[in-house]
Amino acid sequence: MKKRVMVVEDEEAIAKMIAMNLRAAGMEPVIFYDGEAASQSLASDHNYQIALLDIMLPKKDGFAVFEDIKPYGIPVIFLTAKDDLDSKITGLQGGAEDYIVKPFEVLELLVRMEKVMERNKSTDDILNVCGLEINLSEHRVKRGTEEILLKLKEFDLLVVLAQNKNTAVSREQLLSLVWGSNYLGETRTVDVHIGQLRKKLNLHKEIVTVPKIGYRLED
Repeated sequence: MKKRVMVVEDEEAIAKMIAMNLRAAGMEPVIFYDGEAASQSLASDHNYQIALLDIMLPKKDGFAVFEDIKPYGIPVIFLTAKDDLDSKITGLQGGAEDYIVKPFEVLELLVRMEKVMERNKSTDDILNVCGLEINLSEHRVKRGTEEILLKLKEFDLLVVLAQNKNTAVSREQLLSLVWGSNYLGETRTVDVHIGQLRKKLNLHKEIVTVPKIGYRLED
């Protein structure tokens, strides 16, 4: 599964430049152009491996957005033109992983991101849910000693459900998270893959259909 990156940057040219380079590095950027939109999105979608956060944002500044991000445990790098010492101290003492001042070299940004994600991945590589062990780095699913073979999208779909266990996730959200925001297929695709997951994993009762919404994995 691609590493998802929350990019909160109000300058469109910079945001698109960052997104282009993240895609080239095999990541999936999700861009927000103001702080309020970024904060409001978190309740329904917080499956990010890292966030790149500007400070000077419309509607809600980066420090305030950071406080909304914290409960979800997403590591944050501030990426900002504010190079004064007070801002750096506020960001780093507040719990940010890094603070990069614009302009910056893309290669340096990518290297710092990898280091931050490496530091924060230790306990997130294994998900245990419904008697399954889901190994994110090895793309393996086991029940006890038995390995259960899943196709790529089936695995990614299971991971999203597991990371949001006991929470209803809409078909539209699942399409965006698993197939990408530019996917043009129908939500029926989700239903078909859910059916395969239920059959392969014997989770007929645990993967619950939520009427008019989507699905919930109950553990």
